[in-house]
Amino acid sequence: MSIIVTNLSKSYGKQKALDNLSLEIKSGQITGLLGPNGAGKSTLMKIITGSLLPDEGMVEINGVNVADQPLKVQQSLGYLPEHNPQYLELYVKEYLAYVASIYKVEKSAVDRVIEQTVLGPEQHKKIGSLSKGYRQRVGLAAALIPDPEVLILDEPTTGLDPAQLIEIRALLKNIASNKTVLFSTHIMQEVVELCSSCIFLEGGELKQVLTETEIQKGSKHLEEIFAK
Repeated sequence: MSIIVTNLSKSYGKQKALDNLSLEIKSGQITGLLGPNGAGKSTLMKIITGSLLPDEGMVEINGVNVADQPLKVQQSLGYLPEHNPQYLELYVKEYLAYVASIYKVEKSAVDRVIEQTVLGPEQHKKIGSLSKGYRQRVGLAAALIPDPEVLILDEPTTGLDPAQLIEIRALLKNIASNKTVLFSTHIMQEVVELCSSCIFLEGGELKQVLTETEIQKGSKHLEEIFAK
């Protein structure tokens, strides 16, 4: 399920967040969305998910215009925002059951995502008692509840310690085997570890698209490219 972005623009007052942006995110792989703070990454993700309307242009997911049919698109899409909203006083399984009720999916989906994200030992704990790494797992589990074909992840590894990073990377690689994943980050090494292609944004504009061959040359190579 591909994502096609065409002539997309969005401004906040006089600040242009996206400027006539066009790109394609191919299906069945993890695509990195790289750029400094303020590059337009979060704005692009919000427009793709249908939670924000563009000023101009459009986004199509599998041929469906997101702005015209946001509910249809959201049924096939999972979203983990940068600031992952959770009810810290709820137990993990209780929270995921609540998310399942919103999506109107069967309760078996809760057990499925708990298994997918290896949350079994934590499912009867309160979210507020979990480490940041496990809270990210809960957010990822919530995004997977509708069994989406497209997964949008906004800075999912920020603030994790090295051990948590390794665990989350392994989870994402496993989950992404049959999904289209857009992965936003400002960390070069995360792109090297996870992504098959990479889109570089700066100032709301597309600066470069990198292939897996370029990515596998390492984070220093990426830094040299983006410093040009």
